[in-house]
Amino acid sequence: MASTIQLRVDDDLKLKSDALFKELGTDTTSAIRMFLTQAVACNGFPFEIKKVTGDPYVAMNEDEILSKLEVSRNQANEGKVKDADVVISELRSKYGL
Repeated sequence: MASTIQLRVDDDLKLKSDALFKELGTDTTSAIRMFLTQAVACNGFPFEIKKVTGDPYVAMNEDEILSKLEVSRNQANEGKVKDADVVISELRSKYGL
């Protein structure tokens, strides 16, 4: 059985949120459902979702990228890595997926 939630919001907020969620590839109802699902999984406010404006990779210059890659290489060499299957399994267990 499914329950219905009704809420009132300002017309401008509704129009802006509808447009934003459409740009993000979903709708307002689905976004609210995602929020509630994640809130329960996290036992609190779950996450921040925002539209990325511009190219997200412009923020770092080449030296910064190379530095981050070096840190990643060092961590891998120290064995600070997890197999992707292990990570996926842990996430599924944690969130009941």
